Amino acid sequence: MDKILEGLVSSSHPLSLKRVIVRKVVESAEHWLDEAQCEAMFDLTTRLILEGQDHFQRQVGHQVLEAYARYHRPEFESFFNKTFVLGLLQQGYHSLDRKDVAILDYIHNGLKLIMSCPSVLDLFSLLQVEVLRMVCERPEPQLCARLSDLLTDFVQCIPKGKLSITFCQQLVRTIGHFQCQSTLEKELREYVSQVTKVSNLLQNIWKAEPSTLLPSLQEIFASISSTDASFEPSVALASLVQHIPLQMITVLIRSLTTDPNVKDASMTQALCRMIDWLSWPLAQHVDTWVIALLKGLAAVQKFTILIDVTLLKIELVFNRLWFPLVRPGALAVLSHMLLSFQHSPEAFHLIVPHIVNLVHSLRRDGLPSSTAFLVQLTELIHCMMYHYSGFPDLYEPILEAIKDFPKPSEEKIKLILNQSAWTSQSNALASCLSRLSGKSETGKTGLINLGNTCYMNSVIQALFMATDFRRQVLSLNLNGCNSLMKKLQHLFAFLAHTQREAYAPRIFFEASRPPWFTPRSQQDCSEYLRFLLDRLHEEEKILKVQSSHKLSESLGCTETSLQEVASQAAALTEAPYTSDGEKTLIETMFGGKLRTHICCLNCRSTSQKVEAFTDLSLAFCPSSSVDNLSFQDPASSPNVQDGGPVGACASGLSEEPGAYDPAAAAFVCDSALSERMAGSPPDKFCCAENTSVPGESSKNFINKDVPQKLGGEATPSVTDLLNYFLAPEILTGDNQYYCENCASLQNAEKTMQITEEPEYLILTLLRFSYDQKYHVRRKILDNVSLPLVLELPVKRTTSFSSLSESWSIDVDFTDISENLAKKLKPSGTEEDCCPRLVPYLLSSVVVHSGVSSESGHYYSYARNITGAESSYQLCHHPEARALASSQSRLLESPSAVIEQDLENKEMSKEWFLFNDSRVTFTSFQSVQKITSRFPKDTAYVLLYRKQNSTNALSGNNSTSGLWVNGDPPLQKELMDAITKDNILYLQEQELNARARALQAASASCSFRPNGFDDNDPPGSCGPTGGGGGGGFNTVSRLVF
Repeated sequence: MDKILEGLVSSSHPLSLKRVIVRKVVESAEHWLDEAQCEAMFDLTTRLILEGQDHFQRQVGHQVLEAYARYHRPEFESFFNKTFVLGLLQQGYHSLDRKDVAILDYIHNGLKLIMSCPSVLDLFSLLQVEVLRMVCERPEPQLCARLSDLLTDFVQCIPKGKLSITFCQQLVRTIGHFQCQSTLEKELREYVSQVTKVSNLLQNIWKAEPSTLLPSLQEIFASISSTDASFEPSVALASLVQHIPLQMITVLIRSLTTDPNVKDASMTQALCRMIDWLSWPLAQHVDTWVIALLKGLAAVQKFTILIDVTLLKIELVFNRLWFPLVRPGALAVLSHMLLSFQHSPEAFHLIVPHIVNLVHSLRRDGLPSSTAFLVQLTELIHCMMYHYSGFPDLYEPILEAIKDFPKPSEEKIKLILNQSAWTSQSNALASCLSRLSGKSETGKTGLINLGNTCYMNSVIQALFMATDFRRQVLSLNLNGCNSLMKKLQHLFAFLAHTQREAYAPRIFFEASRPPWFTPRSQQDCSEYLRFLLDRLHEEEKILKVQSSHKLSESLGCTETSLQEVASQAAALTEAPYTSDGEKTLIETMFGGKLRTHICCLNCRSTSQKVEAFTDLSLAFCPSSSVDNLSFQDPASSPNVQDGGPVGACASGLSEEPGAYDPAAAAFVCDSALSERMAGSPPDKFCCAENTSVPGESSKNFINKDVPQKLGGEATPSVTDLLNYFLAPEILTGDNQYYCENCASLQNAEKTMQITEEPEYLILTLLRFSYDQKYHVRRKILDNVSLPLVLELPVKRTTSFSSLSESWSIDVDFTDISENLAKKLKPSGTEEDCCPRLVPYLLSSVVVHSGVSSESGHYYSYARNITGAESSYQLCHHPEARALASSQSRLLESPSAVIEQDLENKEMSKEWFLFNDSRVTFTSFQSVQKITSRFPKDTAYVLLYRKQNSTNALSGNNSTSGLWVNGDPPLQKELMDAITKDNILYLQEQELNARARALQAASASCSFRPNGFDDNDPPGSCGPTGGGGGGGFNTVSRLVF
């Protein structure tokens, strides 16, 4: 019969005829056959099954074998014995390799046929050993899937006891070696199906023998944490996660994160690969395990791993949002990674460029699932933009794309952020500075945040963009000097000429940081700016004295002691009036003079004081007083009796502790500077209690002790605040003035006038007030209109040119009906005392983002303006120079015509946004709308450039061809340093490029080069971020 069957299947007869004859052969199986005939038939059918040339031959082999084995079971049991099966598994069958899936299928069917025979037990014992050997040989997915089918149907073949643990571990390793080379959907589906069969087998074993679970999980972790560059475990391991009981999460994560034998590099690899598992279709609970591991690492403060993994994988996780099948898990992981990464915006900013495209794509889908997903994504984005406010250039396109979706409330955002935050991590943070690439398209250089140094970066960029000041600094000959000015020159030179995208100003920071500033803590940028200018001024004074002393020595003069040098420097500092040749650079560029006039309302005697200033601190005025502000000349002040209106405090916010007095000299001696360091209140004139003002006199005098909050709807302008600063003030109550003529405290009238304007006018908006009830500093978030052109009233007089800085009481008014001004002014000078409006053009704006002075973020808007440019712009707008009459308000906002003309000339395109390492183009419209668009981002420090300036660079010839782009040529020492650093930068870029090329070629390591340029933590201004607000429990402040 076997010969007939063999000839039939190989004949050329029609297939239908062959099927009829085969049916007859199958039916003949019922008849008796001797053992030799049965063995011959079993051998033939086995050959047809394993070596059949086509599907028909293999099908015939299966049909005939099953029929003859059923009716001749003892003979088949004798044929299908241990020796035969072992030979198939270890040697194969004729030309068929032992690893061919057909052999495993044949054995699987043979076991079914002899299941009821006693000899099957021997086969089970054999297979328990052989399947372990097969798994150790790392079979391909297809063979492993067939083996899983066999073991699922015949669990008796699964190794027992200790061998079962080994078998599970080896099976995990085998899955880790799975790879699918095809990209065709059909083959990918088949691959996923094969992996699923193997993972289901492991699940069944874990359920039957729980002792195998933990060793299997340990093997999984060993595979994914391997740092062997020659091995990359398969993503197919993700199929096992869904079979791990969720109840074990807590125990397993704690065990992993606290195991001292697990190195950080291994944990990083493991976490990265688990995140890669998010791409595995149909895998459940992967996101749950990833988030649990992230939380576990945060709990043991392994923030280095968290930071590295987040920066490496955040973009991959975001890209998974494009695929609906894995979108829910990817969004869960993305949300946790972003919301917990609260010390720096770098992770969020890595995905910012991709958000708009994703939103637009999903909106075009129009599917309910896409819309529901967008609602969740929008909530996450709003949380991140709230926490990292201060980047309008990045966020405006996103806000436009998601404007139609609901925005969560501020309370909900704070709750979400608070629940997701890592615990105190400031001391454990690894380097996460922004990766460096090419220089910004703006041609400007950013400043790397060294850890809460955005307050310095924003000020330095504003000073650097003060073009005339920068040019003067760069042109100084400071060779052989190690002063702070030398370090500033070095910093300016690098900002102007380095090829780096961002520069790390470490040396300058250490030299310029005020001694009372706590390192790595957020500070007040205005306070830093004042300290910096004072230091630069004081140093130059001392250097001038020392240079004159050396000159004297060279001429044979007697030696001068250090004490004499110091005393001479102090004398120069205290001198209120110096000629232009004696002025320091700070005095020349930022110095102005302010005259304070106090008139006793009892005896009418007056005291006057002229002081130098480098900035004016402007308090917020009550809305009811804005329209009534006017500059009051002492000569035109009405008679006010005791108990009259309360006057204005020159220092602005009286409740702010340790604030600088804007009326105090910016150039002070060491003792005065020490007093500031101690934080003692510098102004002896503190604001008095609020007193009602009867009569019309309230229109002329302002009570500056009113709570600094605008109640009206009209947006105040800088002009309004300047009016308020210069408005007359009545000193009464606790703020009474001690009159030496009366020898007692008396009510008095205090007025201030600017007598000499600076080249650069620095204005600080006093936004931080001290809440005496809660003992905290609060921020005033009111929007302030920033005029492009500001007119400063300057009242030049000659009658006070000889006044010293001390108070003088040189006029006794016995006739109170006589005009005060006539007693103070010599005849013929009245016309000189009329204030003249000096126009200024806005140069830069330092913005504070946040709700507290102790947190948040600083960045700055700036543009290049020179004296020549100011003159050019003003000559095209002669109306800007028109003087107001003495009867009208002296301070008016620049006319709408001037503003519109300036904007029409596209001056707004000259603006830059400096945000630590980032520098981007922006516009004046963005500067104007910053607070209305981002409520916690408010203008804080303003720099205005005086128009029609001609003396700033009069001593330098910029047309000689030596000045490049208007800047002076650098000295050789500076140029050599910059050249050396630029070469180093190019070498770094080349090394990074080689590393990336090697990585791409090997494709064996999931890590990418960090490209970090130093080891300091990156930025984040406070745990509340740019707009984080207060209320969070935080141990330390961080900066972005």
